[in-house]
Amino acid sequence: MNAGYFSTHFKGGNLRNIEKDFAAIITPGLHLAFLDKQKISLDGITLQGEQANRDIWVCGPAAFVVLKSLAFDQRGENKDAYDLFYMIRNYGSGVDDVCKCLDPLLKEDLTQTALKILHRDFSRLDGIGPSRVAMFLFGEINNEIQADVVGFVKDLLKKCGVS
Repeated sequence: MNAGYFSTHFKGGNLRNIEKDFAAIITPGLHLAFLDKQKISLDGITLQGEQANRDIWVCGPAAFVVLKSLAFDQRGENKDAYDLFYMIRNYGSGVDDVCKCLDPLLKEDLTQTALKILHRDFSRLDGIGPSRVAMFLFGEINNEIQADVVGFVKDLLKKCGVS
């Protein structure tokens, strides 16, 4: 696919033309994935039926929260809202572990931007974030899950020093 396709179909990043028909997507905050990364082991069967085991680096929870918040701000996708909630609720032993990972990134401007997005969009029951999580999970508004989203996000924000 060429740069023209992406300029009309891709939201949330900038394109940098490298050659006439070749562009790279520049994603704000991507550098954080190299600051907050974790090595995991994959062990299983490939699509071709072969046994394989590999260690790979993946984005850590703090960079994930920042990048997903920025993506949600640009796209507003139900899946982005759910992914944020899922990570905040389920990483490690909970919100405290996400906060520990976020701590070294708190001085980054994009981390502060992400926390503002979370506060703006996820801290009210009728906010766009909790509503989109409910829509992703149930296809309709669900006050119970929306209250959970608000509770977990407010807990994260409080522990990260955001009122």
